[in-house]
Amino acid sequence: MTMPATEHHTLAKHWDIFCTVVDNYGDIGVTWRLAKQLAAEYQITVHLWVDDLHSFSHILPSLDPALRRQSFSGVNIFQWNNPLDIDYIAGQVVIEAFACELPEQVKSVIDKLHKQPQSTVPHWLNLEYLSAEDWVEGCHGLPSTQANGVKKWFYFPGFSDKTGGLICEQQLFVERDNWQANPNNKMALFSQLGLSGIEPDDTVISVFSYETAALNALVKQWQHATQAMHVLIPKGRSLHSLTEFLPCTVSELIPGQQIKLGQLILHILPMTDQTGFDRLLWSCDFNIVRGEDSFLRAQWAAKPFIWHIYPQEDDYHLIKLQAFMRIYCDNLAAQIAATWAEVNLAFNQGDANAVVNHWQQLNSVILPLQQHAINWPNNALNDADLASRLVQFVKNS
Repeated sequence: MTMPATEHHTLAKHWDIFCTVVDNYGDIGVTWRLAKQLAAEYQITVHLWVDDLHSFSHILPSLDPALRRQSFSGVNIFQWNNPLDIDYIAGQVVIEAFACELPEQVKSVIDKLHKQPQSTVPHWLNLEYLSAEDWVEGCHGLPSTQANGVKKWFYFPGFSDKTGGLICEQQLFVERDNWQANPNNKMALFSQLGLSGIEPDDTVISVFSYETAALNALVKQWQHATQAMHVLIPKGRSLHSLTEFLPCTVSELIPGQQIKLGQLILHILPMTDQTGFDRLLWSCDFNIVRGEDSFLRAQWAAKPFIWHIYPQEDDYHLIKLQAFMRIYCDNLAAQIAATWAEVNLAFNQGDANAVVNHWQQLNSVILPLQQHAINWPNNALNDADLASRLVQFVKNS
């Protein structure tokens, strides 16, 4: 039973983050990283409310989906059932991630607190999806007064200093540079993942995409490479585009399994936690990623990448893609920018012929593209990450 508001004269010190799991790992990936960073770097007690602990456990293998309450990395993880079957005590901040809509019990507590004399209510934030579009700057930080008179603030991550910033742990780039400085690290990781037959100088590509004919076309081309290539791919949506190459159904594949196709070897990856995924991206020569969390981690990996953005009606996702490409390519030479942008666009349009043609052209610009990928993370961060901007935003509002 929810505690009555009269017992909440002062707010508890914790922050609440509510997340509904969408597309298995995207939304929970972002909120889990944010919760861990707030706990580790700002000593904030975070209560992370999640509606699908089973999917969450794929990126946090030690999580028990059967437990209603558990703690990892300094974060308290609660099962979010509807209605809530865990008492809700209001904290200083409540974040509804990606317009997930707070439970009625939580809104009721906020409403009762608001009606008290000398009322104190949580800072109520809606954490929005990351976008590079121009309009984000104008909408970030705007309040929306709810029917009960309480203000809800819209918090937009973004790439400029007028937005909410990008999720990035304080020591991430140092850890990445140390990892990449020693080739033995990636070879040890491949061995740990059960991958064999990869030599230090072989080309290695990671794939975490949605279904697309473009991936099928690239695999057909990669079979005829001039030297050994390895594609590392987990069981899931990407493989549904490659069924013609598989010896069995996708569900029957096992981690560590290899499918040899000419010069190309497909390696089936086990699922990994977020630290392991970062290290995987750091260890590959090129990364194909999807969604929001993986898209950002590919940028922080300082390696060339393709972003497979989530398809939307009327191809609106392509507008989002082009907005990001304009920012990413801003200080790139025209030929390099055009080549990288064209392969990204072709992949997202599922254009098999175009993606193959543009991929072939990548070889001529790969060295400056790699250097740009190394320079980009510091430029994109704009001196402040999302967590630090978020903490300051709460103080200011």
